[in-house]
Amino acid sequence: MSGINQQGLPVSIITGFLGSGKTTLLNQILHNKLDQKVAVLVNEFGDINIDAQLLVSYEDDMVELSNGCICCTINDGLIQAVKRILARKEKVDRLIIETTGVADPLPIILTFVGSDFRYFTRLDAVITVIDAETFTPEHFDSEIAFKQISYGDILLLNKTDLANKQQITALETYITSIKKNPRIIPTQYAQVSLPLILDVGLTNTDSFLEPEYRHNSHHLKTDGFISMSFQSDKPFDVYKFHKFLSEGLPLEVFRAKGIVWFAGSELRHIFQLCGQRNDIKSEPWSNSPANQLVFIGRHLDADKLRQKLNNCLATSLTV
Repeated sequence: MSGINQQGLPVSIITGFLGSGKTTLLNQILHNKLDQKVAVLVNEFGDINIDAQLLVSYEDDMVELSNGCICCTINDGLIQAVKRILARKEKVDRLIIETTGVADPLPIILTFVGSDFRYFTRLDAVITVIDAETFTPEHFDSEIAFKQISYGDILLLNKTDLANKQQITALETYITSIKKNPRIIPTQYAQVSLPLILDVGLTNTDSFLEPEYRHNSHHLKTDGFISMSFQSDKPFDVYKFHKFLSEGLPLEVFRAKGIVWFAGSELRHIFQLCGQRNDIKSEPWSNSPANQLVFIGRHLDADKLRQKLNNCLATSLTV
C-alpha cells in the first residue's frame, strides 16, 4: 500500500451491480456501533436520488443523522462533494462512497490516488457487493460488472440464502478465474462484521499510479444501461400497480426502486425490484405523499414504460 499518507481520512468505496445490496450494507455502516461519525456520498443512477431518501427514511433531515453521521448526494460532482466533507469543522472519522450500480469504479479510485486528495485521504478498500442469486456473466454480459469484481479488494457474496450451492460454487469459480486470491465473504442481507471491511488497508494505491490507469477516462461509464424516472403527485391504484408488476413489466428492466403511494393507504411504501423479484415495505410518511420511481435497464422504451405507469394511477373514483 502506498506510503503517501497513512493518517488521512480513510475512504471506502462500495460498488456492485444493480440490486446487489449496496444500500443495505451502507445502512448497516450508518447504524454502526463503533461510535464513529461517517460521511456518506451517494451517486444514484437516475434523475431522483432515491437511495438518499431510503437511507434517511428514519430522519427528517436528509444530511445530518442522529448518530452524527452525514449523508450527501453527489450533485455537484465527486470532487466538490469530497471537498465539502474535508472542509467541515466537525470531525469525520471515515468517508464511504456508494457508486451507482452501472459505474466502473476506476474513475472514483483514481480521484483519490491520482489527485491532491491523496495528501488528505487514505483509500482503505474497494468493497464489491455481488448478488449470489441473480449474477451470472452470461445474464449481465457487462464489462462494468467484470471491472467491479476485478477492482474489488473485498467481495461480499450477498444473498447466499437465495442461491443454491451450485450457483455459489459456479460464481466463486468465475470470480477466481478473473481475480487472483480473491477475498470473498458470504453474506445474507449484507450483514458483515464491520472490522472485516473497515480499516483493513487493502487497496494497493501504488498499482493505480501505473501509466495503464492514467489513460483511462475519468467519466463514469454506464455500459449501455439507461434509466427512466417517474414522478407523480397522484397515487397508484394498488391492484393496477401489482398487475403491472406481474404482467406489464418489460423484460428489459433489470432494477427498479423508489417510493410508492397507494390510494387509500396512509403509509408510504418503499419499493425495490431486482430481476423478477420485488419487495415492498411500509412506513409512515415524513413528507407530502408522492410517487417517485427509477427504472434501470437496457434498451428501455421510456415513453411506453411511463405510459404504463400513468395507467396505474388511481382515478378520481378510486382515490
